[in-house]
Amino acid sequence: MLTRRERLRAEATQEIKAIAMRLLAESGPDAVTLRAIARAMGMTAGALYGYFATRDDLITTLISDVYTALVDRVEAARDAIPPDDIGGRIIAWGTTVRDWAVENPAGFRLVYGDPVLGYQPPPGGPARSAELRACTGLVGLAAAAWPRAAHRQTIGDATWTDFDPDLVTHVRQDFPDLPPAALALALRMWGRMHGLLALEIYGHLTPQSRDPAKLYHAEMLDLVRSLGL
Repeated sequence: MLTRRERLRAEATQEIKAIAMRLLAESGPDAVTLRAIARAMGMTAGALYGYFATRDDLITTLISDVYTALVDRVEAARDAIPPDDIGGRIIAWGTTVRDWAVENPAGFRLVYGDPVLGYQPPPGGPARSAELRACTGLVGLAAAAWPRAAHRQTIGDATWTDFDPDLVTHVRQDFPDLPPAALALALRMWGRMHGLLALEIYGHLTPQSRDPAKLYHAEMLDLVRSLGL
């Protein structure tokens, strides 16, 4: 059980992060400063250093929280579909990414889009665990589809040297029998899931489409069909 002091600290930490996300949504990443957050909380900027040593520490925590929440949600959506319904699991993953992003555009931009001016991420990245989970999830979907999708691929002779060495190491540890062409497929699946979505979140799609959700669902159906599922 937490002590009263620990509870108060946890509540203050959550308030700091909530204000940071509000500033991010309202004014963009450059608005997220410890001074601005302290002003909104009625505190001195120095008092916030007891919670986050630097602004970069706060940004790292926000990215990790946001990315982890996204991965939790897409994994749950995928796992709600039977393992033998590979197409359904792919659609569930992609659709959930879109649903989450539409509900949390500032979070999507923080993880996948707008750089924060001057931000220096820690070694390995700000959300390494969530990133690896997302990678494993997408590659796992491609691996499940591969037996039926392999003969439909026209990407040429992919080799492991086509990809980042750290990515290759991770994939080959988790999927030792997967060929490099299947990793290429996973990346292309990711591109199709995020392409229309990024256009929508950044306001480039809505003027042309009155129903982005319908358009996105059609893209996911076409993706699944292209895999022979």
